[in-house]
Amino acid sequence: MNSEAFARKRLVECCHMLYDRNLTVSAGGNMSVRINDREILITPSGVNKGLVREDDLVKMDMDGNVLSGGKPSIEHKFHLGIYRENPETNAVVHCHPLYCLAILTRGEDLKSTLTPEGVLLLDQVPTCRYATPGSDELVEAVMEYAHAPAMLMARHGAITQGRTLEEAYNRMEELEFQAHLQILAGNAEELPMSEIMKLREMR
Repeated sequence: MNSEAFARKRLVECCHMLYDRNLTVSAGGNMSVRINDREILITPSGVNKGLVREDDLVKMDMDGNVLSGGKPSIEHKFHLGIYRENPETNAVVHCHPLYCLAILTRGEDLKSTLTPEGVLLLDQVPTCRYATPGSDELVEAVMEYAHAPAMLMARHGAITQGRTLEEAYNRMEELEFQAHLQILAGNAEELPMSEIMKLREMR
């Protein structure tokens, strides 16, 4: 586990990278990291991810109590749910990536099997049903796919998780790359199933 000071530094760096790479815009999205078995840090509500600072981050316990800082993201409940469901997960990233949203608004499924990296980092990417941001219904929709390394959220965005913050970040970057590739490649064939199975064994 990370010390709180180190976790704050790394989470802010992650937020700035996500913003700089256009994976999220303005105050959209929310990111969190586990400090220990009982506590997480999460981005605050309504703060631009390109401007967020270490002391802006909110510390919470696994019961949803705020331990320090201001107001947590309204979507903190699905972060906590993913952590409870997956003890090996230490970071959760939720963004509104443009190409992922383009695929979602067209009603398409994401093809994560066009390249080896898509299979290795993402595997199959489910899409959870639409629900109002911040609602209990959204938490229920997300938790249906709580074990997925990456998922899309209908008309909303994407969530990735990882054993480290870097892994969760890399999955979000790869997710948007695969969505962009899918749009550019049109009806390109996916990798053969025999190759997909080989790659899955390498994960």
